[in-house]
Amino acid sequence: MDPKKTTQPKTFIPWQGKVGHRAQLGGIETSVVDNGPGKGTRIAWIDTGTGLRYKVLVDRGMDISEAFFGGYSLAWISHVGTIAPQPLASGLDWLGTFGGGLLTTCGLSHVGGPEQDDFGSRGLHGRVSNLPAEVVSIIQPDPITGSKEMSISGIITESTVFGPHLFLKRTIKGRWGEAKIVIIDEVVNRSNQAQPHMLLYHINFGWPLVDEGAKIIWKGEWKPRDPSSKQRTFNEAYDFKTCPAPRDEHRGNGEDVAFIDVKADAAGKCTAGICNEALGLGLKLSFNKDQLPWLTNWQHWGENEYVTALEPGTHPPIGQSKARQDGNLDFLAPGETKRYELELEVLHQKDQLSELLAINQSTTIN
Repeated sequence: MDPKKTTQPKTFIPWQGKVGHRAQLGGIETSVVDNGPGKGTRIAWIDTGTGLRYKVLVDRGMDISEAFFGGYSLAWISHVGTIAPQPLASGLDWLGTFGGGLLTTCGLSHVGGPEQDDFGSRGLHGRVSNLPAEVVSIIQPDPITGSKEMSISGIITESTVFGPHLFLKRTIKGRWGEAKIVIIDEVVNRSNQAQPHMLLYHINFGWPLVDEGAKIIWKGEWKPRDPSSKQRTFNEAYDFKTCPAPRDEHRGNGEDVAFIDVKADAAGKCTAGICNEALGLGLKLSFNKDQLPWLTNWQHWGENEYVTALEPGTHPPIGQSKARQDGNLDFLAPGETKRYELELEVLHQKDQLSELLAINQSTTIN
């Protein structure tokens, strides 16, 4: 065969010769909030070209706020909304900065309530979600070359003199034509001593994805955070995997939480999510058991504060002190790196929703 006459099959590109600028299909657009309590906050809107678009808060740990698929909201947005970062927040100040959103990151060295011990003082859920990122890379898709890849990468530093110096490199990536969000995190200890490390991904789902009758999906052995709670949802007599109507007992700070020893498949992958069959819409969450062995399910069905969250983590939100007492607090040696990867995928086909629902089995350890 004459090598000059051999040809490679061409990749089919539906927009070939018809689109010149990426904005016609999607991509990443950066801007700055110019009004209200979030004034001055850098953001990035990411459009996958599938109906999935979402807002990255560059100045808030590169967390994800609003997220939409077509005309439907996927995320819960709290009364707080987007607010400028408060890097020195302490105690319960975190609640005054918690805008909800599809993702709020907790850590990097503490996950849980405010606490103080011989090793220091720590505010609710740590500092990382209130720290601005240094953007180091934005990769845009290109309709001319046919490249579908897009990503934004940044560095968030949790640091203090004579103390921890933890370095988070976050990459959020996707592809044109795929209704997926991939989050890749690398946490590095850049200090000269071993440092405690806790990390939790507070993934918050809201209406209309979360609505009466929608199913909360996870599989694993579970226990309630507080068995004596008057607002207790997690008990054998209650269908805690079906979203209810707003509940009077969840007004104010009413809530309930379950800690789940989440089950993985043969490849070590865990799957959870929300399935709303009436809407024909689901959101699947995938992560690795060896990286994030715990899953927390937060349910807060208050009027006008209607939300449930699925929260993969290195620990349940028990705090650094309790993890230390239990002997399972993670430490990073100087220079050590830990990597984490999560994927969120929008589902809108009947067979996809059925497959997600099939996961919904659990065992209780009450």
